[in-house]
Amino acid sequence: MDEDNSKAKARNYRVTSFDVAAEAGVSQSTVSRALAGDPVVSEATRLRVAEAARRLNYSVDENAARLRTGKTGTLAVVVICRPDEDRKDLNPFTYSLLGTICAAASVRGYETLVSFQDGPQNLSGRYEERRKADGLILIGTTQNLDAWNYYRDLGQSGMKLVCWGSPFDDLEWIRSDNHAGAVLATDHLINAGFRQIVCIGSENSLQRQFKERYDGYCEAIHAAGLTPALIEIEEGLSREEQGRRAVRALKASGQPFDAIFAVCDELALGVLRELTETGTRIPQDCGLIGFDGIRASAHAMPPLSSIQPDFTAAGAMLVDKLLAVIAGKAHEQRRVPVSLLARESTRRS
Repeated sequence: MDEDNSKAKARNYRVTSFDVAAEAGVSQSTVSRALAGDPVVSEATRLRVAEAARRLNYSVDENAARLRTGKTGTLAVVVICRPDEDRKDLNPFTYSLLGTICAAASVRGYETLVSFQDGPQNLSGRYEERRKADGLILIGTTQNLDAWNYYRDLGQSGMKLVCWGSPFDDLEWIRSDNHAGAVLATDHLINAGFRQIVCIGSENSLQRQFKERYDGYCEAIHAAGLTPALIEIEEGLSREEQGRRAVRALKASGQPFDAIFAVCDELALGVLRELTETGTRIPQDCGLIGFDGIRASAHAMPPLSSIQPDFTAAGAMLVDKLLAVIAGKAHEQRRVPVSLLARESTRRS
């Protein structure tokens, strides 16, 4: 039996930092600082402590460390849903964003506690008070204003939180570069030869990004010497149904169109379905582009062009902004870069 294993087996109690200190010939406080990566500890000492910890099979007691620092090492992520919404019907964008948030938190040494919330019976955000998390990231639909008001009150009372998709600008937030993305989408349609480009979206929705995207569309349209046209979506419906009804309203209005910019992919999928079912060919009769880059857009028939935010950057920026809020530091980045996904729905032969 080698010496390392004999030492480990000779002990029938939990190895502590004091044992590591004795093994390495340093103080217990030096062990704590060395294993925490404190730059005060020299590299030679850190390596000696790490080797002693390895020989003794020592691992840091996370609970004790959290008690000492007053931190949980956990970030809460709350997904706001519509009260009548089955979780499997959530916008796929939400799941993509959730995955990158969890990945970014893990890279930074944090666990994540995820909760899906909708009505008064399960709105619960006091994670800091209950010592469940150090702060909270809030994502999900704006079609649940009661939930957003609940979290707005918590945020204004001092709870550490950061939002994606917030209807309120007085909370800490991260968003896609919606204006630039809409300009990119509209310019793409113009460069493809489309001239009667209609936007399906909203100027007045609680979805702040919809107004930002409409403004970007208008900027690109005016720059090309064209005339903007907006079909407002009906509130209180699923995005797909909003898209379908917007197409019906567009056709009933008599407004000429040869392309549509839908301000999110789920709307665009509803638009696509309504157009194809009523005999409008995509892209021969009408070009179509969405925004969000959800996976379903790539599998539509035809595949849907879209503007995609950098999901990895979005998750990282949300986590970094929350950690800055927790630490009381400034974090100025707010806009996630976007890129064009050009597919068959805008490709004229």
